[in-house]
Amino acid sequence: MVKLLMQWDIKIGREQDFSEFMVREFAPRLMKLGIEPTEILYTMYGEGPQMYASVVVDSRERLLEVMQNESWKRLQSKLQAYVINYTQKIVADSGRFQM
Repeated sequence: MVKLLMQWDIKIGREQDFSEFMVREFAPRLMKLGIEPTEILYTMYGEGPQMYASVVVDSRERLLEVMQNESWKRLQSKLQAYVINYTQKIVADSGRFQM
């Protein structure tokens, strides 16, 4: 199992649109692509990224395949309309919270 870790900050003034996008599009489309959201966290206070999300996939090869899919690319493009400072990385899934 591998985990895709994503971090970002929400663009100022886009918070409401971002929230609707996450609930109505982002999470459902991830699941349609066959990747399971495991954590979505919002930082209210302190330093660091405002949002953290992770998804789990059964193999690195499967995750890379999904990331080459046009549906994934469109979803990522749409996410970029709401966020700044986006980063991502692929790690082996430890079964615990990871950053």
